[in-house]
Amino acid sequence: MDKKQSQLSVLMGYASGRGVLTYISLVLSGLSALMALVPFIYIWAMVRDVMEVAPRYEQAHSIGRYGWMAVLFALGGIVVYVLALLCSHMAAFRVASNMRKRLMEHIFTLPIGFMSGLGSGKVRKWVNESTASTETFLAHQLPDRAFMLATMLGLVVLMLLFDWRMGLLCIAAAIVSVVLLFVFMSGRTQRGLMAEYNQALDDMSNEAVEYVRGVPVVKTFGQSVFSFKRFKGAIDRYQREVIGYTLSFRAPMVAYAAMANGVFALLIAFTLLVVRDGPPSSGYVLNLIYYIIISPVVTISLSRMMFASKEKLIVAEALSRIDHLRSIDPLHDPAIPQMPADNDLVLKQVVFRYPGAQRNAIDGISLSAPAGSRIALVGSSGGGKTTLAQLMARFFDAQDGEITLGGVDVKRIAKDELMARIAFVFQDSRLLKTSIMENVRLGRPSASRHEVLQALHRAQCDDIVAKLPQGIDTPIGPQGVYLSGGEQQRIAIARAMLKDAPIVILDEATAFADPDNEVRVQRAFSALAEDRTLIMIAHRLSSVVGADRIYVLNDGRVVEEGAHAELLERNGRYAAMWNQYVKSVKWNIK
Repeated sequence: MDKKQSQLSVLMGYASGRGVLTYISLVLSGLSALMALVPFIYIWAMVRDVMEVAPRYEQAHSIGRYGWMAVLFALGGIVVYVLALLCSHMAAFRVASNMRKRLMEHIFTLPIGFMSGLGSGKVRKWVNESTASTETFLAHQLPDRAFMLATMLGLVVLMLLFDWRMGLLCIAAAIVSVVLLFVFMSGRTQRGLMAEYNQALDDMSNEAVEYVRGVPVVKTFGQSVFSFKRFKGAIDRYQREVIGYTLSFRAPMVAYAAMANGVFALLIAFTLLVVRDGPPSSGYVLNLIYYIIISPVVTISLSRMMFASKEKLIVAEALSRIDHLRSIDPLHDPAIPQMPADNDLVLKQVVFRYPGAQRNAIDGISLSAPAGSRIALVGSSGGGKTTLAQLMARFFDAQDGEITLGGVDVKRIAKDELMARIAFVFQDSRLLKTSIMENVRLGRPSASRHEVLQALHRAQCDDIVAKLPQGIDTPIGPQGVYLSGGEQQRIAIARAMLKDAPIVILDEATAFADPDNEVRVQRAFSALAEDRTLIMIAHRLSSVVGADRIYVLNDGRVVEEGAHAELLERNGRYAAMWNQYVKSVKWNIK
């Protein structure tokens, strides 16, 4: 957000024609505030008439008229305020809707891998909760601020209308309360505490999402306590920030509450000073009653000011997060896209480092994957295999070096064209909460039902479809069925088959499959790899024995390359990995 722009002007940039409703709501809200003050004048008149004819109260003929006028103005103020909220909500909903749409449109332009850096929980919070904060600000807090300002201006007039001394006393108390609140809420310390609080909340939300996703692994290995460490750390940090943020309000809130709610006590103390020289006049008593009745309005107005100031900080933080998300550079399409001549994939001295990392994740890697070949990437965890595969599919852009497809740099190929040529099967495939058919059809939305069924058949999914109550129309998730990890993988493979891309990247695709599912998944892989370039990432070395070329990665570099037999003859890192793998396969309990 540009510092020269106000929050309102930034938000109005999303209003698309309904911004005028926000300003109308401010006018109506201010008008309703003034109308709500008029009944206090009629109440004063009613009390005056009663005191003038006491004890002959039957002679107070104007009480009924004053009472009805007070009721009419009170009801009129409510109706006008409802109209103000109607306008503000119409504008707020449009702003929130457009903000979400533009954020999602921007997210769709970002590199696919950006989510791994921020975390899905944090992105969800930024998109949903930040836009919800701005909606609340426009729909409620902004009209309340206009209401409060109009009320304060009206109160200044009413305070000086009958007894300027008592009026000045009430105004002075209000000014002191406002100054204390404004100085506190607008201070740099509070903005810093708000930012730290929201960061702690983001981290806790993100850790919660990641922890829940890892529960199956945690339960499998019985790590219920130790696995909770990071999540508990995030909760503890959030607790510290919440307590610190709350305690920082203690002293200012005590001072605010004392001044805002103690106006009537000041009036009584002032009266005690006045009556030292004799009893007060009936007119003074009338005014005292009036100011005691109207002083709670000051408290209400100041409370609204407090919440409006708090919401302003929340909106500032929300806009800051939205601005940060929108500041992430998109994955630009080339101005003049070039068409690859074939499907040969070549990497030349590629270098990539994640934002904030201390070392390169990929450090000068060169390799080639000719069309129709089978390439395997192996090595220890953290060696850069997945990052390298993601760079091939342009999930990120490399900082140095070149990745070409068909002789053309992938940065000069249109995104749609590049995605049409590459299919990716992840180790943890995600299925949407919709039908099997729609999940598979994501590979090619124009595919017919028959084509979807053929893809499922080739991906060894016949047994899955057969057991589902509605076949391929069965929804996945709470409203339908849940599938095992291996079954989800086969559905993901069917999606890749339907896409019919010439290059397929498999990232540890059998990691979560049980033995029976692994056999079916391997058969599906064989069908998927027919007449395609296959790039495999695997820890199970038996699955890469038949690869045309195996690249061994360590610390972001290729340390060995060659066919399986060649690498065994060299007796290097790959041979050591193979020997360890063979031992693990032969291991059994005696």
